[in-house]
Amino acid sequence: MVERSRWTHLIRFIAKEDGQVHLGQVDVDTNPDVGLAAFEGKDLAVQVISGSVYDGVVTSQTLHVAQLLPPLSIEQTPIIRCLGLNYRDHAKEASMPIPDVPVLFIKPRTALNGPYPAKINIPKIAQDDSADYEAELAVIISQDGRDIPESEAHKYVLGYTASNDVSARNQQLKNSQWCFGKGMDGSAPIGPVLVSPEAMPDPHQLNIKAIYNSSVVQDTNTREMIFNIPQMISFLSQGTTLERGSIILTGTGPGIGMVKNPRIVLRHGDDMRVYIEGIGTLINEVYHEQ
Repeated sequence: MVERSRWTHLIRFIAKEDGQVHLGQVDVDTNPDVGLAAFEGKDLAVQVISGSVYDGVVTSQTLHVAQLLPPLSIEQTPIIRCLGLNYRDHAKEASMPIPDVPVLFIKPRTALNGPYPAKINIPKIAQDDSADYEAELAVIISQDGRDIPESEAHKYVLGYTASNDVSARNQQLKNSQWCFGKGMDGSAPIGPVLVSPEAMPDPHQLNIKAIYNSSVVQDTNTREMIFNIPQMISFLSQGTTLERGSIILTGTGPGIGMVKNPRIVLRHGDDMRVYIEGIGTLINEVYHEQ
C-alpha cells in the first residue's frame, strides 16, 4: 500500500483536462510563486489532492491548472473576521495609540474573492476615489473551537495565505462600525496558495508587500503585529464559537492609499498585488462595475 502524505501547499483550481474543480499540491521547488506563474501563463502541473481541504492527502495523479480559485469556496466560509490597527508601524503612521485589545470588524462571506483572473470589483457606491487596498496575512481555521487557550491555538490553524482587505474608505469613515465599507462583494481576495503550518515554521517573520501598478506601496514584516496569531485566535474564541473555515485577516502595515500624498485609490484597470514571503503573490485587476 502506498503511503500518501497530507498537503503542504494547496491550491483550488479548475483543471485543463476536465474543466472541473480540484484541489492540488504545488511543487514549490518548480513553482515557488504559483500566483505569478499563473498570471504569466506558465504551464502549471500539480498533484491532485484527494479529500477535502481539511483532510486531503496528495495522490500521484497530475492535472494542469486552467484557472486558480480561492483556497476555500464561499460555501466553506462561515465568516471573515478581521483585525484593524494590528501593526505597530501602521499605528505609528496613523498617529494612533497601540490598542490594548484587538480592534475587530467583520466581512461577510460574500466578500470572498480569489486570485487572478478574478478581479476586484468596485461597485458604484465606492467609485468615488476612495477604494483602497490593505495587504494582509490570512489565517484559516481548521476546526470549531471556543474559549481556546493561546497555548492550544496552533491546533486550530489549517493554513496561511495572502489577502487584500479592499475598503471603500468614504463609506467606512461615515460610521463607527466598519463592516459596510469593508464588506462589499469581492472585497476579500485570498490566495493563491494555502500553506500548512508544517510548511510555515514562523508566520510572525514574513516579509509582506502591497504592489500597486508595479510600485511597492506597502513593505513591512509580520513581526510588526501587535497581537500575534495565538492571541487573535484565543481572543476571538472567547465565549464565541470560531467555526471551521473561518478566515482571519490579521491586519495591515503602513502605506495604505488613503494616507499617501498624493493619495492612491483603486481605479479601473489597475494591477493590485499582495506578496507574502513563503506564500507568493496574490494578483488582481481592479474592475469598476457598470
